[in-house]
Amino acid sequence: MAELGLNEHHQNEVINYMRFARSKRGLRLKTVDSCFQDLKESRLVEESFTVDEVSEVLSGLQAVVYSEVESELINTAHTNVLLLRQLFSQAEKWYLKLQTDISELENRELLEEVAEFEKAEFTSSNKKPIIDTMKPKLAPLNEGGTTELLNKEISRLQEENEKLKSRLKTIEMQATHALDEKSKLERALQDLQLDQGNQKDFIKAQDLSDLENTVAALKSEFQKTLNDKTENQKSLEENLATAKHDLLRVQEQLNMAEKELEKKFQQTAAYRNMKEILTRKNDQIKDLRRRLAKYEPED
Repeated sequence: MAELGLNEHHQNEVINYMRFARSKRGLRLKTVDSCFQDLKESRLVEESFTVDEVSEVLSGLQAVVYSEVESELINTAHTNVLLLRQLFSQAEKWYLKLQTDISELENRELLEEVAEFEKAEFTSSNKKPIIDTMKPKLAPLNEGGTTELLNKEISRLQEENEKLKSRLKTIEMQATHALDEKSKLERALQDLQLDQGNQKDFIKAQDLSDLENTVAALKSEFQKTLNDKTENQKSLEENLATAKHDLLRVQEQLNMAEKELEKKFQQTAAYRNMKEILTRKNDQIKDLRRRLAKYEPED
């Protein structure tokens, strides 16, 4: 016989709920059947129907069946909520927190197991009487239940304590192993630092020699550059002095050329004519001034 993995009491409670669900499902199916029967008796009285009439009849039937199925689904969901409320209320009286896994509600394997369980429990050959025909109300656990609950809690705590001891021992072993590894690593690090120190000394001496050679080469290059700069400066100074002498010579030649040009210009006929014209003009101006002076009134 199929089992759900529960104790006898809880399994009987599940059977009671399944019987209640089956009775509700049977009533709802009878209601759906009556919807079709009513349709047959009230609407299917003629021999032929048009397409529109058939469509209207099916639409009406669809609305009625839809309403019945929706009502049943809503009622089933609300019924399940009331059942969960009863279970949670009883658990809260003993400060228990129940948990649910919604994803398991769509587990096909578990659903098939429940279907087999229902089939085995409600077939005519394997049908067993229900222990409690009346709807029992959930009652708090008695003192015996309290003691059992405490014993289970003590057993759980003892088991958890043993697990913690085992885990602590494992951690201590791991810590000891880690300390050993740390000591080995420290010794290896000291050896490595010693080797690096020797290597650094060798590298330092070699770098110092290379640096001295580089400085000597830079000094030689700087001295060579300085000498070249001095020679270039001397050459520039000599060139500057020569340029100054050449400039003075050119200026002197230019002055001589200007004097010679002026001398030659004075000796030309044009110069003499211009000079005579200027002399005559000056004489005329002087004569005009004398004439004007005669007509000016005396103060």
